[in-house]
Amino acid sequence: MSAEPSTGAQPAPTGAQPAPTGAQPSSGVEPVPNGAQPTSTGAQATSTGAQPTSTGAQPTPNGGVVLLRITGTFGAVLGYGCLAAFLYLISLQIYQWFREGDWTHIGVADGMHVWLTRCCVKDGDTGRLAALVHWLDAPADWIGLHKVLEILPASLALFALSILGNSIFIYCRDWSDARRQRPM
Repeated sequence: MSAEPSTGAQPAPTGAQPAPTGAQPSSGVEPVPNGAQPTSTGAQATSTGAQPTSTGAQPTPNGGVVLLRITGTFGAVLGYGCLAAFLYLISLQIYQWFREGDWTHIGVADGMHVWLTRCCVKDGDTGRLAALVHWLDAPADWIGLHKVLEILPASLALFALSILGNSIFIYCRDWSDARRQRPM
């Protein structure tokens, strides 16, 4: 390996001869300044900020597109995950209603308590999540918020989160598509 830093240019294939001055290269690739990527004749830079390659490989997206894809993926996971949880919770409540004849109210506070104790907090734990679980059991302050969380159905909150996540997903996808179609 040489100690020289890489300029990012692709090395010429072994046995390739340079095109005469003023003549078109035989491969259909225009000569480019040192350090730039060659592009096909008439090709334009993509909206990702990367140059298309002559081999037809996908260009590497820039940071903005990557951030949009990550945010869109987060929105999709949030949206469809909360939708699945909403459908599960409603199905459970309908099943109990058919079986027992009485609607079981599951509030946001109940759902948070069950989720936190199954997921993150064990008996005897200390920390912020343990304090939140303790507050959900017996609130000493923020009594009004606790009442709202007890009254608000968990299914409604999950459905609202699924709409929010799906909106983020669609917004990021549309914005990414618009960036891809925008001429440079």
